[in-house]
Amino acid sequence: MEIKRDSYLKKLINSMHNDMIKIITGMRRCGKSYLLFIIFYNYLKEEGVDDNHIIQVDLEDRRNKALRDPDALLQFIDGKMTDSQMYYILLDEVQHVKEFEDVLNSYLKIRNADVYVTGSNSKFLSKDLVTEFRGRGEEIKVSPLCFREFMSVYNGSREKALEEYMTYGGLPKIVTISDETKKMEYLNSLFEKVYLTDIKERYKIKNDSDLEELVDVIASSIGGLINPTKIENTFATVKHSKISYNTIKSYLDILQDVFLLEKSIRYDIKGRKYIDTPAKYYFSDIGLRNARINFRQQEVTHLMENMIYNELRTRGLSVDVGVVVMNTKNENGVSQRKQLEVDFVCNQGSKRFYIQSALRIPTEEKREQELRSLRMIDDSFLKFVITEDPIKKYHDENGVIFMNIYEFLMDGDSLKG
Repeated sequence: MEIKRDSYLKKLINSMHNDMIKIITGMRRCGKSYLLFIIFYNYLKEEGVDDNHIIQVDLEDRRNKALRDPDALLQFIDGKMTDSQMYYILLDEVQHVKEFEDVLNSYLKIRNADVYVTGSNSKFLSKDLVTEFRGRGEEIKVSPLCFREFMSVYNGSREKALEEYMTYGGLPKIVTISDETKKMEYLNSLFEKVYLTDIKERYKIKNDSDLEELVDVIASSIGGLINPTKIENTFATVKHSKISYNTIKSYLDILQDVFLLEKSIRYDIKGRKYIDTPAKYYFSDIGLRNARINFRQQEVTHLMENMIYNELRTRGLSVDVGVVVMNTKNENGVSQRKQLEVDFVCNQGSKRFYIQSALRIPTEEKREQELRSLRMIDDSFLKFVITEDPIKKYHDENGVIFMNIYEFLMDGDSLKG
């Protein structure tokens, strides 16, 4: 079974020969090694690159343990470079090499060396890359399978595929497992034995029960606003825990840094300013979120919102939660300010989109509810309502575009209007 990851392959192709280290990051088991050693390798072969000019080293393989020594790895690679033609150096799990930064930097000034590496989250996080390779490295972040990629290898209807995708997520291994119990076991084991272990080991977290409780709180609250102060108070009154605001904020930052969560900040659309607290957090993989709460809370409305967020991020958009402030009067004629929410404010360069996620719109009242905040926005950027209702894409009288969830997910250009 070959899973095509064309968007990431295109990024690698566009970065070839740019005199920088190509650093492939992303959560564990999302397909970084497959992208480098299978997809990119096959592309190089199709382009006529000789095997002798593709130097591959899997540093997680114990057979290559000797090459974890930085000088031994340098000597090995140098010994393979026997002429002036371009060499492609592909290193998997490079964090196993001591002083790997020096090893990689050693090839920056060699004209016929083009370097690509992957690394583990526990020792090779995005903020580390900024520090170690500022101006000399290009990060290519890989996410779990988007729905289009999932459908490319799924044998069944799109309706059944969406149900499975929203239950078990898009980690590549999941599509190879047919038994539902084994899927659950895989996701549960991955969360406990890989992701949480990575965090605890790297950050030397001793009171790990608070970390795990916080993960559970976030998993139960996707689509809702998260306020660290309220969480601190809840821990104190319910769990009698003394976990502080700063610790909660630190844990949330860590969960983002290992690519498990992403934070979406509120943006006042009319006031054109950000509101940092509270914020929303979305899981990078829905299956991992569901596994964390033992597949109990299957609120399709919130899962669809998380899925739309992930798709938007995969397309390279920055995504905020929109807030529209409206001045109204109550029944006594007293003026009051009311905040209406726009699920997503998406930006990419000079482009902007406003998006509402609405699982179903069965009545005119529900339709008005979804449109109210969009109608309060007085700029000319495109506005969308994405629904699971079986509709064809259309514009209403106010220019708002209504679109079915399948069209949105399957067409990478669906936001072009």
